[in-house]
Amino acid sequence: MRLAFTLLDWQAMAPGLNEQADWQQWAGGPPNLDVSQPMAKTRFLPMMTARRLMGGSRAAVESGLALLQRQRVDAIVFSSRHGELERNLRILTSLAREEDLSPTDFAMSVHNAAVGSLTIAAAKALVSTSLSAGVDSFQQGLVEVTALHAAGYQQVLLVDFDGAIPEFYHQHLPAKMLRSPYAVALLLAAGDCYRCESTPVAQKEEGELPQSLLFLHAVLAEAATFTLKGDRLNWQWTRRDE
Repeated sequence: MRLAFTLLDWQAMAPGLNEQADWQQWAGGPPNLDVSQPMAKTRFLPMMTARRLMGGSRAAVESGLALLQRQRVDAIVFSSRHGELERNLRILTSLAREEDLSPTDFAMSVHNAAVGSLTIAAAKALVSTSLSAGVDSFQQGLVEVTALHAAGYQQVLLVDFDGAIPEFYHQHLPAKMLRSPYAVALLLAAGDCYRCESTPVAQKEEGELPQSLLFLHAVLAEAATFTLKGDRLNWQWTRRDE
């Protein structure tokens, strides 16, 4: 499979990283995160909306709102490996204890809660979708973006995110897998500034950071080529200088 895009703008949030200058400095070294650092406070989210969202969703909606305020967006794609995992664990725990469910947890537990919160907060009735594809959620989000480009949507906002993974699940995760909230928002148009081609995985090996954070690191570092590892496919990216 071959994909190609032009990156028009971006916004991101992760522990200790928010301003674009922070991210540029981060890209000057190895792609590591100091998860002991706090997430930045939101600036674009209405207070009541921020209170209803968990950490990962809050970062995703905040990043999306920042781009919507300075760019035209024709459609939105949200990708997330775990979705509203924190809320779903709380719901399952309440059910196991035969306790009443939190109405907010119930209403916000669906996978498309974050993208719905973005369109409501922005007061924009935009075409939107939300998907999950395991370790390849970001790459499959790019496939969805390509489909929207083909359907005539010129500038598509892709937001890849996840929240904090509850300790309950840690024993089932790879030892170095990121467990803190983050969000990467990319405004993409059709083009060939960044091109990628998939190849079969010779040996399955998951990266320490999610694909979107590794993609952003390579973009900011102006890497000529880089590879994102997937479940069954690896994605070889090439940067084309203008």
